[in-house]
Amino acid sequence: MTQLYHYLADAVLLFHFLFVGFVVGALLLTLFGGYRGWLWVRNYRFRLVHLFCIFVVMLQSWLGVICPVTTLEMWLRGQAGDKQYSGSFIGHWLEYLLYYRAPEWVFILAYSLFALLVALTWVYLPPKKKLS
Repeated sequence: MTQLYHYLADAVLLFHFLFVGFVVGALLLTLFGGYRGWLWVRNYRFRLVHLFCIFVVMLQSWLGVICPVTTLEMWLRGQAGDKQYSGSFIGHWLEYLLYYRAPEWVFILAYSLFALLVALTWVYLPPKKKLS
């Protein structure tokens, strides 16, 4: 059973990594796609989901709330008997890329500035509910 928890923890970590990739990648694609004239980067639902995702991250940082995805992963690792990221190859490298050490104010500032940049894309590259 502990092996199952270990694999579930790795799956949660992978989801977390993909979430971060979506938040960062969607902004980069929106900016680049806006410059290139790609219509899909103005898709209202895509942009709304992106804005919601970064808003949740920013709000968590302001409130000092630990990400529930991180909490779930740590619980699963505890159930598996893992105290650190010493498990699988995937778990080790995703942890290395996703988690880093810095003072809390650095994260709050970074998330807030990133959210502001996402919000500015709504002003300078507004989404369209219906693409022609």
